[in-house]
Amino acid sequence: MTEGEAVHLLARGIFVASELLLPVLIVSLVVGVAISLVQAATQVQEMTLSFAPKLGAIVVVLLTMGPWMIGQLTDFTRELFNLLPQLVR
Repeated sequence: MTEGEAVHLLARGIFVASELLLPVLIVSLVVGVAISLVQAATQVQEMTLSFAPKLGAIVVVLLTMGPWMIGQLTDFTRELFNLLPQLVR
């Protein structure tokens, strides 16, 4: 395996990881900001008030996008296993 191939595989892995994490992070960010605005407006500073909705939103995202995420991860893993004979020589 040359350095170029290693860098390409590393870049592809980082891209796949970020592609899988972005939906969860974006939903968590949006829900967190919305809850923070509500807390600031009502002056209620309860920590569990921000935790529970974020957890619920993340669960919903994982349930709805889970099959797609698993498919992407499976495709990347299959690609790596197909490249394995070329990489070890």
